[in-house]
Amino acid sequence: MGRGDLSARLEPHLPVNRGRGGRWQCHRWVINGILFRQRTGLPWRNLPPCFGSWKTVQDRHRSWSAEGTWERILRAVQAEADAGGRIDWGMVSVDSTTCRAHQHATGASTHAPKIPGRRKSPARHRPDEGLGRSRGGLTSKIHLAGEGGCRPLEFVITPGQWGDAPQTIPVLEEIRVPRQAGGRPRTRPDHVGGDRAYSSRRNRCHLRRRQIKHTIPEPGDQRANRRRRGSQGGRRTGFDKTVYRRRNEVERTVNRLKNFRAVATRFGKRAYVFHGTVSVAVIRLWLRPQ
Repeated sequence: MGRGDLSARLEPHLPVNRGRGGRWQCHRWVINGILFRQRTGLPWRNLPPCFGSWKTVQDRHRSWSAEGTWERILRAVQAEADAGGRIDWGMVSVDSTTCRAHQHATGASTHAPKIPGRRKSPARHRPDEGLGRSRGGLTSKIHLAGEGGCRPLEFVITPGQWGDAPQTIPVLEEIRVPRQAGGRPRTRPDHVGGDRAYSSRRNRCHLRRRQIKHTIPEPGDQRANRRRRGSQGGRRTGFDKTVYRRRNEVERTVNRLKNFRAVATRFGKRAYVFHGTVSVAVIRLWLRPQ
């Protein structure tokens, strides 16, 4: 293994005890198989034999996605970065990107899926499976908050036709970076930026309530409505063009994220499996040398 081998860096955060049936075997081949499929987007059955049984690789990725293992690993990696001062909390921008759904991503059954070795349904099972129909066909949308180092802090998956503004608060509320020294996790950035799609009174009130500075341009129709209402329309929103230029950081974050073909095109039927796929890509970005 050479290019893309992250098993050594992830080893301290990997689960050891599988529960009933003994312990996991070596994770190295399985993780490298997941990363290989992540980058190339090939079907699970076409994994090269050097990664072992494709079924083992697929089942482990599916079970770890359902149990939230990938999310716990991501939290641990972010905690290490925060302890080393490698997270830019000064500017966090929000944005979204649409991912086309492959024809194999459709046709999921309506009942809750079964998890290998587990009796309970996954926590992230949703009835719409994060799929929506728009002009481009079936799509999913990734709403994310990226820090200044072009790495996602958190993301939310919704159907492709859902708007951006209503998902601003859910994305920001998902940010929870643990502190290695103990204490409450950090959840509040210093500044939040976004484009016109995120301009709404609800979002601005939420950010003011949390004492978070924000740079979000106000669309023309909202400015006209505010002026028409006179003194009841409120004060003019502040806008700093210099700070707004940093919004390119989240756009570059989206470009890096969609370099993974399994993220740019959704192949999984279940929303929690695709959520795990995106989590693996985010972990890969956090472990990339800056």
